Amino acid sequence: MGVSQKGAMKPPASIPCIDIRGGTPLDLLDTHLSGAQALMAAAARTFGPLSEVASKALLPLADRVSCRWLERNNNPYLGEIRAVADRVSRDGVYFLNVCFEWGCTSGVWQTGAGPLLRRVLDWPFPGLGENIVVAHQSGPAGDFLNATWPGVTGVYQASAPGRFAAAINQAPMREHGAGFALDWLQARIATGKTDAIPPSHLLRQVFETAGSYADAKRALSNTPLAVPAIFILAGIENGEGCVIERTETQFAVREMSDGRVCATNHFEEAFEDRGMGWRPRPIDSIGRLSCANMLDGEDDAWFKPPVANINSRLAMTANAATGTVEVLGTEGVDAVTGVFRLAAQATTSRVLGNSR
Repeated sequence: MGVSQKGAMKPPASIPCIDIRGGTPLDLLDTHLSGAQALMAAAARTFGPLSEVASKALLPLADRVSCRWLERNNNPYLGEIRAVADRVSRDGVYFLNVCFEWGCTSGVWQTGAGPLLRRVLDWPFPGLGENIVVAHQSGPAGDFLNATWPGVTGVYQASAPGRFAAAINQAPMREHGAGFALDWLQARIATGKTDAIPPSHLLRQVFETAGSYADAKRALSNTPLAVPAIFILAGIENGEGCVIERTETQFAVREMSDGRVCATNHFEEAFEDRGMGWRPRPIDSIGRLSCANMLDGEDDAWFKPPVANINSRLAMTANAATGTVEVLGTEGVDAVTGVFRLAAQATTSRVLGNSR
């Protein structure tokens, strides 16, 4: 993917692929419990020693609020999240399973082998890159490969060979003219009043139940959401690629044009919705989108600034037409794992960890 290896003298970690077909993310957690515990600890240290002190005081409250919200909404994965919290035995599990405070760059490019999803996840949490796993999951509609972390119940980016690949970008913040902090607070209050599903849980349901690109596109467009989101969806036929920009109840679809369609963390379409507009998420959402739009489907050196930035933790490509998937763990612009590669027709019924 055209990235440098951090700590060149240290062998890169391998990204494992764990077969949990017929099971749930709890089966993944049982094999990687230490990884989940390390992530919870790292999340508390995101912004230094002071943030760790604050987290000890605030995370129990955030967990209680998040748990009550999930209970009130009859969330379909609440039982799993409870079990994760019991196994991990650290504060923050409920909150982190409904948290969407991150940025991303994603898109679909046409290639000679079919539509290609590219995805970079930006999240300031330390330790995310080193703890990525690829979960081989299944649902009524078939198998899918989920680039994820132990203890996470939703899906942020995954590929279902023969059906589609998809990812979630965080939507911009709705502005109310009250400044960043109060606008953020108003958004949290509004989320607390909804009974809709979080975007990552919707995407999991789509991978489990949608039999085709068209089915996935319909569900991601029309299902009410707890918070705004941006979905990036790639099919298996030429031209099957779109960005679905979502508020809680509205949607706008941007189709592929000139061989690509890309998204970062601002809306390209206008929504007639409450508020006074939308605030792009950092870092440099406009610049990242401009860079992504200049790439073509055959460009191997695509993980580069500003698409790659200080908060980048995962880079992924997926072609659902051929079944190929590549995943890389990063810390900023540097790789902290080898590249996980799954070639077309390869089996994932065993643990795989391919070095670069």
